[in-house]
Amino acid sequence: MNPLFLKKPAEAPEWQVSEWIGTDQEPSLADLRGKVVVLHAFQMLCPGCILHGVPQTTKIHAFVDPVDVAVIGLHSVFENHHAMTPDSLRVFLSEFRVSFPVAVDRHQGLEPLPLTMKAYGMRGTPSLLLIDRAGRLRAHIFGKVEDLALGAAIQQLTDESYPNQEPI
Repeated sequence: MNPLFLKKPAEAPEWQVSEWIGTDQEPSLADLRGKVVVLHAFQMLCPGCILHGVPQTTKIHAFVDPVDVAVIGLHSVFENHHAMTPDSLRVFLSEFRVSFPVAVDRHQGLEPLPLTMKAYGMRGTPSLLLIDRAGRLRAHIFGKVEDLALGAAIQQLTDESYPNQEPI
């Protein structure tokens, strides 16, 4: 078993998104069934996100086959709300040449934690989640993930067959 994987995979909660940036479509987990989903939760003022998470996710997006793997960003703001608006995020994504779709995690009322972050029990950013072809959360990592370990985990998930698919 891959050490990044959860011992007990569970159905991944659907994302709660206030808006999407970088895509005309609004992908949902249901739409992405049959693909491995790499979900990178970040904040644009998070040093670990800027130095490691966003560049790593950008490399993954450039490398993987979009037929098998969907790379999604999730801007989950839980602090400095006034500085991290969707308009600021658009500039950030342009400056960092982020070309994968990015969801803005929805807030409810004055609650500081956004809804998707809360639903997944994220401890902070950067957080990386791997969701298998059947929609099960298989890895939930807070902090830096080594490239080689992450690449191996993504490859292992892409090699698994999906119930409506012939074994690979």
